[in-house]
Amino acid sequence: MFAIRFTRFGPPEVLSVGSSPEPHAGPGQVRVRVRAAGVSPVDVLVRSGRSSFGERIVLPHVPGVDAAGVVDEVGADVSGVAVGDEVFGAVDVALLGGASAEFAVLAFWAARPGSLSWEEAGGAGTGVETATRALDLLDVRDGATLLIDGAAGGVGSLVVPLAIARGARVVGTGSPENHDFIAGLGAVPAAYGEHVRGVDLVLDVAGRGSLPDLVSLTGSAASVVTLSDFTGPTSGVRLSTGALGGEPDGRHGLAVAATLAEEGRFHVPLREVFPLARADRAHALVEHGPRRGKVVLTVPG
Repeated sequence: MFAIRFTRFGPPEVLSVGSSPEPHAGPGQVRVRVRAAGVSPVDVLVRSGRSSFGERIVLPHVPGVDAAGVVDEVGADVSGVAVGDEVFGAVDVALLGGASAEFAVLAFWAARPGSLSWEEAGGAGTGVETATRALDLLDVRDGATLLIDGAAGGVGSLVVPLAIARGARVVGTGSPENHDFIAGLGAVPAAYGEHVRGVDLVLDVAGRGSLPDLVSLTGSAASVVTLSDFTGPTSGVRLSTGALGGEPDGRHGLAVAATLAEEGRFHVPLREVFPLARADRAHALVEHGPRRGKVVLTVPG
């Protein structure tokens, strides 16, 4: 099959289209012919060699963890899905790649609703599950005011509609040039570091080292969850590993997002869409920003 791959760690220019062995669906998995694949910060870190996951990567490596496509193989012990179904989801995230290719094996997925384009669905997988897990940890409910520190990025922009669907009032911090974008998501925009009154819960997506200030907004470290600041537990702030950790059976966000999309209450903001052959440009945009929604690759088929 054809795929984006790299044979050495480095800048986006190490990426190229090449040949790679076809994967096949194992127990509890499905294989899809990929229509669109997301590009996430994890993909950038792995490709650059700056992540702590480097020792787990066997070169050449196919990046990408999120994908949407048409099922063409169904593994053992899988029910509720058949060859020809359109789905979106993510690979086994422990592999840290495999989605930016002609075929990808998904470890968790949901039916793609017609209200989500292939590009939107391709960028949703791990971001939706990460957002859902964080909202579950915070126990976000109707009437709560949630502040999202870093609401414009790939995960933050997905948290906003999911939190609003739970009945929360959402305040989203971001740089001034992203305030209109954040407002368009349905959140009240605020500047980084701004003291916002009446906040019940906080989700730190930005990882700017501002946890003490965020804790002061609610008065309790127990009301704050971080996705990005690994110092959090030392101050009593819970760290969520998002879609990169936890039990697979605990993943339920994609099905919820699909239902909300059918109801017109959820979409995936797209920063930019590139053809697969321009994966280098997509990686550069994710790496250097600005972060505003998802960056996605389309896959010819």
